[in-house]
Amino acid sequence: MLDNPLLQSLFGGILIGLAAMLLLVGNGRIAGISGIIGGIIDKPASLTDKDWRLAFIAGMILAGIAYALFTGAAPAGQILAPLPLIVAGGLLVGFGTRLGAGCTSGHGVCGIARFSARSITATCTFMLVAGLTVFVMRHVLTGTGV
Repeated sequence: MLDNPLLQSLFGGILIGLAAMLLLVGNGRIAGISGIIGGIIDKPASLTDKDWRLAFIAGMILAGIAYALFTGAAPAGQILAPLPLIVAGGLLVGFGTRLGAGCTSGHGVCGIARFSARSITATCTFMLVAGLTVFVMRHVLTGTGV
C-alpha cells in the first residue's frame, strides 16, 4: 500500500499537518523548524523550552529511521551538486530564514493554515524564487532543459 508515491505523499502530508497541529494545540508553539533550532542555538530561557525543541528534532530524525525499518529501505536520494555549491545554498537558506522571520515549514504549513498575510507572502516568494532557480539552473546555466 505504501509503495505508491501518491499515497506516501498524502500520508506524509497528513503526518506533517497533524504534528504541526498537535504542537500548536498542545504547546502553543508553531512548528517552524528554523525557529525551533534557533531557540536551541539562542540559548532558551528555560530547560523545559529546550526539551520540547530537542524532542521535536529527535522525532524528525527518528521518523526517518522508523520509515526505513517499517518499509525495509530508506528513501532513495541522490546529490549531484558539488559540495561548495551545497554549502553556499545552505548558508543562503539559513540567511533567508532569518531575513524572512521563518522557514518554509513555519510559513508554508503553519502560517498559511492560520491565514497569516506575512506567511502567505513569504510562501509565494519561496515558490517564485524556487521556480526561477530551477529555470535558471536548467535552461540558462546548463542549457539541458531537463
